[in-house]
Amino acid sequence: MAESNQSAVRSDPPPEDLKRERDTFIQQFFRRGAQISEELLSDIDRLRRQVSELEAENAQCRAQLASDTAIRDLLRKIEELEEEKRRLVAQSMRPPEPKDQFAGRFADLENELANLGTVHVANIQLHSSTSVRRALRSLRELLAQFLGAAQFGLYWVSDDYRTSDDPTSTTLVPVAVEGLTTKEARDFSLEDLPAAASFKRGEIWCDERVDPSTGSSRRPAAVVPMSMFNQRLGAIVIFKTLPQKTSFEQADFELFKLLSTQAAPAIVHAHLFQEAGKRAPSVQAFIDQED
Repeated sequence: MAESNQSAVRSDPPPEDLKRERDTFIQQFFRRGAQISEELLSDIDRLRRQVSELEAENAQCRAQLASDTAIRDLLRKIEELEEEKRRLVAQSMRPPEPKDQFAGRFADLENELANLGTVHVANIQLHSSTSVRRALRSLRELLAQFLGAAQFGLYWVSDDYRTSDDPTSTTLVPVAVEGLTTKEARDFSLEDLPAAASFKRGEIWCDERVDPSTGSSRRPAAVVPMSMFNQRLGAIVIFKTLPQKTSFEQADFELFKLLSTQAAPAIVHAHLFQEAGKRAPSVQAFIDQED
């Protein structure tokens, strides 16, 4: 009797068709998972190769940028990189956290390359000048295009300043102005401003308390001393920026540093080359030179 009850409770084996369908589903599931993993790894490798190619391409671009055409090429390249970044992020199949990390790193790299390109182009444009007039024009273009300066003046120290025994004298003479009258530029003085102390120390000064787009001839937004061999030869005074330029960013400060050390030598070298009749020295000028 007990054996009859056990026989009644025991279930029948599953049909052969159902077992076969289950096995087929399990195989397809694992096969699809392996296929997705391979596709993900392949996409990751492809993205890394594309990033390496972009870095190499940008390195070549930085070495080839020059003149006004180079500036336009750089801006166009930045736009292409923006579009490429959006495409890469959209195509990426990585999990959310690694993808965000990759996008952030790519953005940082892009900003760094853009800053380096800007400084590189500015340096080339400064030192390619063959006359004082062209050097001053290049400076004006850099201030307007890269810094968004609306009112600014390029000042050179007076002869009295270089020969004076009074270290507090900061007489500056405007040699080029933009956005304000010559009289306003001549009436400007550093003596009663906080920027005067920074100029005497050869330091870049920015008024961080106010919006640079609201600056004026009585309260400039930034003062960049121009030095050569630790000698202050002049200053770039940015009185006011464009309305959309409401603050100075890291790229702006990098350009400030470049102008502080390279603007004066570029002007002086352009003057000397112009005085020499725009002729390069002969080979004899470089033979047996001593420090």
